[in-house]
Amino acid sequence: MTPYCKSVLEHYSEAWSAPLEAVTFHKGPIWQLPGDFTVLCCAPHSERKTWTYATRCMSQPSDSTGIELHMFTKTRVDDVAELLVAMAHYHRTAEPLGLDHTVNFGRPWLPGSECEFGLISLPYLDGPKLEWMESGLNRVRFLWVIPISESERDFSKREGVSALEERLERARFDYADSQRRSVV
Repeated sequence: MTPYCKSVLEHYSEAWSAPLEAVTFHKGPIWQLPGDFTVLCCAPHSERKTWTYATRCMSQPSDSTGIELHMFTKTRVDDVAELLVAMAHYHRTAEPLGLDHTVNFGRPWLPGSECEFGLISLPYLDGPKLEWMESGLNRVRFLWVIPISESERDFSKREGVSALEERLERARFDYADSQRRSVV
């Protein structure tokens, strides 16, 4: 493991105070991703009752500002790794992703879900201890992918991300509930 990759892993470990394990995923053009890229999984623990999936080394030392992404689920569903791999691939080979961007998953987030899109948001559940990592010359931003419906994505484009986040907060949406209904 490269020193950079190790620093990303340590940053997650310090922020979440829980062990992480690599999720095996070998579909699609993963050879186009950095060699040290992987998706990590963190089991529920005393501070969080959900499963957490996160990219490791989606960012690289040569990036001016790197980005790493994470998502939450109520149960262990390693298919979420596919979504993170697809987002990392898009970020590395097509267009850079960043805060307030939306991504089309191309399928429901989890089976039976209305949420086929993701909103790249601040890591509200973890705050500043997770959001930024500075290691030498590297600065990396760790962001949360919130699964959203098409109507929520359209609302966000029309009214702005803040308006959508306010609606989600008012509805007290369960970010890990794959069966939640749209707030729009």
